[in-house]
Amino acid sequence: MANATPRLVLVTRRTPLEELLARHATRGQAATFVAQRGLKIEVLEERHARTHAAERQVGALAPGDWRRASVEREQLDRFLFEEQDIVVAVGQDGLVANLAKYLAGQPVIGLNPLPELYDGVLVKHAVEAAPRLLAAAADGKAKVERRTMVEARLDDGQRLLALNEVFVGHRSHQSARYRLRWQGKEERHSSSGVIIASGTGCTGWARSICLERGDHPAVPQPADPALLFLVREAFPSGVTGTDLTAGLLAGNETLEIVSEMETGGLAFGDGIEQDWIEFAWGQRLTLARAAETLNLVL
Repeated sequence: MANATPRLVLVTRRTPLEELLARHATRGQAATFVAQRGLKIEVLEERHARTHAAERQVGALAPGDWRRASVEREQLDRFLFEEQDIVVAVGQDGLVANLAKYLAGQPVIGLNPLPELYDGVLVKHAVEAAPRLLAAAADGKAKVERRTMVEARLDDGQRLLALNEVFVGHRSHQSARYRLRWQGKEERHSSSGVIIASGTGCTGWARSICLERGDHPAVPQPADPALLFLVREAFPSGVTGTDLTAGLLAGNETLEIVSEMETGGLAFGDGIEQDWIEFAWGQRLTLARAAETLNLVL
């Protein structure tokens, strides 16, 4: 290693208060806006203060000889992570999902500054646990859970990674037309799109679909290596079917989708529609378990 000194990388996102002030310019205008919706800006200010206090506390709790860096969610695609990094996400669970695809095995510690608001599925720890977790990660003694990720690869080589799920469908969420291939079977679909979820993702969007449908395979648990695919609202017609609409991808098993959308076809990961790849007519998208994992510190 060129430099064995750990680097603390603090990953954050703008608070709801900061988003409001960016949109409305002044506190007064922001307060009026939220008041019209039955909220008090003082509540957002208190949450904002607690979140930033937690971020400062993490920096203060890290060993003094460690290097330090910080990055906001919006800059993750331009940030260069290093092998020695110990990554700390302070915020809600989605922040961990947002950063997972940019890593190469670095340990991730999720800290929850507002446990009354955030479930803590991925941000599992209180801020006060940071010294113990940082020391264990630096010594290679931290208990780490390797969370499976989803890979979507186009036949032209473009690749998309996601921790929770990949959505394949139409940009406007109108009917998506495609051919789905799995385990030697093929079916043409007109649907609201396909979700391919990891065990982590099965605690979120995929879980909601499963609860509504009821006719799905066993749902992978967060640490399971299997993936689950679900077709949303498949439409039966003379040329489209509804038989091949759910299944588990075990081991190195793949799911193939061939686009029959003249315009608007896409795939995106983890609910970030701005981070997408075009899925044009005739293109083949292969979905499988990624070689990369999220190394989540427990």
